[in-house]
Amino acid sequence: MPKIVISDTSTLIILQKIEQLDLLQKLYIELVTTPEIAEEYGEELPNWIKVESVNDKKYQMLLETQVNNRRGKCNCISKRI
Repeated sequence: MPKIVISDTSTLIILQKIEQLDLLQKLYIELVTTPEIAEEYGEELPNWIKVESVNDKKYQMLLETQVNNRRGKCNCISKRI
């Protein structure tokens, strides 16, 4: 299994609805998401989910021309990791 996973909102919401959000913690060493996804989730995230902002804005803008805004940010974080 991967050590680090970059999560989007739908994954968090679906697992929370079926009361299995902690499954991610059991499967992966580290889970990372962006502040935008954390806000869209709408509830406080567990402390084991790390929230990181995008550092490479130029790369983010390039990715956003090909995918939506949130996916571009997640891809920027994954590039850094």
